[in-house]
Amino acid sequence: MFDFFKASFSPIFLGEIKIGEHFYWNLLNTNNALLLLHGQVLITVTLVCSFIILFSFIANNQLKATPDGLQNASEYVTEFIRDLTKTQIGTEVNYLNWVPFTGTIFLFIFISNWTSLLPFKLISLPQGELAPPTSDINVTVALALLTSIAYFYAGIRKKGVLKFFKARLNPLTFLEDFTKPLSLSFRLFGNILADDLAVNVLVLLVPILIPVPLMLLGLFTSAIQALVFSTLSAAYIGESLEDHH
Repeated sequence: MFDFFKASFSPIFLGEIKIGEHFYWNLLNTNNALLLLHGQVLITVTLVCSFIILFSFIANNQLKATPDGLQNASEYVTEFIRDLTKTQIGTEVNYLNWVPFTGTIFLFIFISNWTSLLPFKLISLPQGELAPPTSDINVTVALALLTSIAYFYAGIRKKGVLKFFKARLNPLTFLEDFTKPLSLSFRLFGNILADDLAVNVLVLLVPILIPVPLMLLGLFTSAIQALVFSTLSAAYIGESLEDHH
């Protein structure tokens, strides 16, 4: 009976609970599931980050007084993110300090979500396929934890440790600090995973034309999810900066 309990709750057993096939890198050539790297996520995350860096460099390499082309698109995105951050954090503090964080979160999620519609399926892997990074729970939880760290950092920096955590003595406030990252991560993960699975099923069943409307709808919902995540992140930071009397 003890052996059954031990086997049932071992890390390897829990690691086998997954959705679909995944590609792992076994760098140490061991059978320990805790030492496996999620290869397909690292590949897609690298591609997304490389695209954002390359686009930023090309668009802002030679700035013009009258923007056009990629510079115009870059400035539009920057202005949009700045207005979003200003609306959520307010002007009582220097909201511009948080524009890079909000912008990074928004762009990463936005581009990651749209990768579900790119021809990643044509790239052959030993196991699994290249899926959007945000369809992996590890990525969305990491993004949510980054928001939580920013949330606590902002409040502690402005109010000090004692004053900030004194407000956390309220049971409801204490509970919110745990539910915020959970809701952020699972909302993004669930929506993107469901959309990616629906498109994959339709492509397998009816590969011509029929999946296109669903893919176009996926473009819209993917953008909405990026907007919701970044808006809530900025709102949480703004909440931690508020002075409660």
